[in-house]
Amino acid sequence: MAKQALIVVDIQNDYFPQGKWPLVGADAAADNAVRLIKAFRDAGDSVVHIRHEFTSEEAPFFTPNSEGAKLHPKVLNRADEPVVLKHFVNSFRETELKSILDEQGIKELVVVGSMSHMCVDGITRAAADFGYTVTVIHDACATRDLEFNGVTVAAVQVHAAFMAALAFAYASVVSTNEFLAA
Repeated sequence: MAKQALIVVDIQNDYFPQGKWPLVGADAAADNAVRLIKAFRDAGDSVVHIRHEFTSEEAPFFTPNSEGAKLHPKVLNRADEPVVLKHFVNSFRETELKSILDEQGIKELVVVGSMSHMCVDGITRAAADFGYTVTVIHDACATRDLEFNGVTVAAVQVHAAFMAALAFAYASVVSTNEFLAA
């Protein structure tokens, strides 16, 4: 069986209700991520955490060394689980993520986290381009309302559109229950 890793993308304090950039459904998505983290740990599979920090103090959220940029308490890493610090949407860009995965012989990635339309999308597409088999757990991801050209797009629609696009060509997209039952 191919080795797999759970990639926990940017489940950080600023995305929760008291943070600087709250997402719709952040708590529910994190709760599902917790279930997956437990399942991966129990199976002895790898869990890799991704943490985003902007490089400027003027950033709207995830400012350097802030409480908001810290991993949310629900999903804290264990000492044996790496935390990859990134400064770009794509978690592979200018980080050690690919090296960590390759050193462990990882071939399959399971992606959870935030935001569906940004960093989850970015890592999923990049991972597929690198040749990994990717699964995205849609109900363990969260996003927010977006605005374009005077039109507000509700988070539920943003999320659905991005999950549909990823499912078309980049990943298997399933629920937490579907994944855990398989």
